[in-house]
Amino acid sequence: MDFWRSAIRQQFHAAIDMLGNAIEACPDSVWSGQAPRAFWYLAFHVLFFLDLYLSEEGESRFHPPPPFGLTELEDVLPERAYGKGELLCYLEHCRKKLDTVIAGMTEAWVANACPFPYRDMSNGELLLYNMRHVQHHAAQLNMLLRQKTDSAPDWVSKGGQKIKA
Repeated sequence: MDFWRSAIRQQFHAAIDMLGNAIEACPDSVWSGQAPRAFWYLAFHVLFFLDLYLSEEGESRFHPPPPFGLTELEDVLPERAYGKGELLCYLEHCRKKLDTVIAGMTEAWVANACPFPYRDMSNGELLLYNMRHVQHHAAQLNMLLRQKTDSAPDWVSKGGQKIKA
């Protein structure tokens, strides 16, 4: 179990690092725009679901940290655009939450059903699903940066590496 805990943690942190690097590298000219296709909104969306899917309880008891609300669950766009600093703080919140989840990971927990019945998967599979969702949107944000600025952060192979544009 220690091997899997370490491998999953490092690769999940690498996905989160890639997301964070894209957020940090995004210039103001690319950041702004109308949701749901704006850079800031895509970054918020992935952080919201990263946080939600790292939760021990289902949606009915989930509360993201302020200033974020439950608009993503209500299929409503946020009332305002979130700033880079706000989303980077949310990213750190999620990073710590991931570490708590990984530290408590046991064979029994991995095999148990996840708290989201509509996902119909185990906690272990949801953890991998969540990591894929983060990587999908990190790649999407990097593609937007490349298209609009001809630059994007490099690939991160293991968690903990810093931004390299």
